[in-house]
Amino acid sequence: MAIFTFENLYYRAMTEFREELLIAITTPIYIIVIGAEILFSYFHQKHYYSLKGVLANVYLSALNFTLDIVLRVLCLFVLNFFFQYQFFSIENQYAYWGVLLLAQDFMFYWLHRIDHFCRLFWAVHITHHSSEEYNLTVGFRSSVFQPVYRFIYFIPLSLMGFKGVDIMFIYAATQIYGILIHTQTIDKLGFLEYFLSTPSHHRVHHASNVKYLDKNMGMVLIIWDKLFGTFQAEEKDTKVVFGLTENIKTYHPLKMVFHEWINIVNDFKKAPTFKSKLMYVLGPPGWSHDGSKKTSKQLREELKG
Repeated sequence: MAIFTFENLYYRAMTEFREELLIAITTPIYIIVIGAEILFSYFHQKHYYSLKGVLANVYLSALNFTLDIVLRVLCLFVLNFFFQYQFFSIENQYAYWGVLLLAQDFMFYWLHRIDHFCRLFWAVHITHHSSEEYNLTVGFRSSVFQPVYRFIYFIPLSLMGFKGVDIMFIYAATQIYGILIHTQTIDKLGFLEYFLSTPSHHRVHHASNVKYLDKNMGMVLIIWDKLFGTFQAEEKDTKVVFGLTENIKTYHPLKMVFHEWINIVNDFKKAPTFKSKLMYVLGPPGWSHDGSKKTSKQLREELKG
């Protein structure tokens, strides 16, 4: 039983220490780069920021962070439980962290992709996309309830021989990069565009343009999108329009979090068959039994004509 008591407490302490160190290092960086982008936006009249938008992003981030802290022990417990049944281990520390970075980014790609292609999870993730503004603080506009299930995608990493504390640390570290690419002030980055998720690639991800919907899911690496067919480059002749295909037009603290859940319930009630009820919950966002709404795939097919 020691692995579920003493070691869990040890892992938790180590995680908190590492993440506190990350916070101590990154907080001044965030302050500087966000401050610089605000000044750039103001003096060049770009209108990237609004007070209501920033406060909404802080609010959603606070909800996500609180839930993440509450569930931290459970996440570590589950990951460490499966760690007992690891298939192999990597002894070399450089290889260990290198493989963990790649494997965690790969698993996050699938987490992110399912969040976009299954409406049940899209109802969670939609909060991150509902801002019509796009700036560095949008990186903090979190999918509030994602901590409830996110760790499940990392169980294969435990089976690969990676400790729960290390998995959670590398996720926190890659999140830093993921926040910093939420910007309009940086153009394309040359050869880095071939393998990294860059600001340009991530602008596409947050676009409501039909051509750009559900593209560029990678957190750190864009190679997963190129391998699995979800890549789309930002094009100069297609101006990015940020937000949703149907924007919520509200900063109401509950509606920002629960509006898509309400839509699911309403669609579920009007669905004529059990199959269509399931599709409204587990099918792709935009699916409708009567064709009144369209999925991103259907919209792209219409665009092609």
